[in-house]
Amino acid sequence: MTEKKQLTPKKEKGFTLLEILMVVVIIGILAVLIVPNIVGRGEEARITATKSDLRTIGNALEMYRLDNSYYPSTSQGLEALVSEPSGIPEARNWRQGGYLKKKPVDQWSNDYVYTNEGMNFEIVSYGADGQEGGEGPGADIYYTQL
Repeated sequence: MTEKKQLTPKKEKGFTLLEILMVVVIIGILAVLIVPNIVGRGEEARITATKSDLRTIGNALEMYRLDNSYYPSTSQGLEALVSEPSGIPEARNWRQGGYLKKKPVDQWSNDYVYTNEGMNFEIVSYGADGQEGGEGPGADIYYTQL
């Protein structure tokens, strides 16, 4: 008589429910500790980038003034840095190709507010809320040439 070998089930490899729960708890703890440090950095980065953009626009306006003896008027606006403006003051030596590649907008895709008072100008971003005033990320960001 032949002996029948008793088949023993192979021990399956895998994770127990307890091990999976431990991993989920560890990931949850890490998320609670790390996420608050990361959230809000996006707005800080946008504010920093907007300040940098304002300096770039200010430099482009200086180049415009050096070429044309005046800053663009408030009505000519920042568009005068991209395409040759009409109106007064006349841009007699406007640089072919412009001073900027495209009309600048802030990091929240809002237009900058440009005002010219003769030989002084001001550029403002109204921040994240897009409205005058505000606090935190919604605070206005100014660049003034006196």
